[in-house]
Amino acid sequence: MSRQATIQRKTNETDIELGFSIDGEGRTELETGVPFLSHMLDLFAKHGQFDLIVNADGDIEVDGHHTTEDIGICIGQALREALGDKKGIKRYGNAFVPMDETLAQVVIDLSNRPHLEFRAEFPSKQVGTFDTELVHEFLWKLALEARMNLHVIVHYGHNTHHMIEAVFKALGRALDEATTVDPRIKGVPSTKGLL
Repeated sequence: MSRQATIQRKTNETDIELGFSIDGEGRTELETGVPFLSHMLDLFAKHGQFDLIVNADGDIEVDGHHTTEDIGICIGQALREALGDKKGIKRYGNAFVPMDETLAQVVIDLSNRPHLEFRAEFPSKQVGTFDTELVHEFLWKLALEARMNLHVIVHYGHNTHHMIEAVFKALGRALDEATTVDPRIKGVPSTKGLL
């Protein structure tokens, strides 16, 4: 079974083509127009062993908000489509990632109940030209469109780049665990019989 999806999203603010494969090798082709976001998506895919292709043309002359938000929407939609009926998946994922002085944790439930719990306070408002408040925006849209329960905690840290990098690495690793197919699981991992 091929667990992959292609998403196209075109608005007055962005034009995005995105390909996502759950069972990949960590390969990326990223043209986002937002360099720091590209760096984070590369880490996410590499640590999750996902293949990710993004071609985005957004109104970055305004700022990176719409592009970042809409890429989060597209990855969430692609993930949801690629998972299909979710039969046999582990459903839950948890990852701790240290990055020098920082420790981040991401916990996921592919429950079909979207929620983001975000516990991180970044010392800087920007990393390069990237507004750090967009990390929350990206994660919320990802959780909403993938219909997953997503908890993100930065336990400590003082370098904003390290803190965000640890979050995206942990996101990839936790999602890799949650999407893994376990042959012991018959149907979906829920007493309801539905996710």
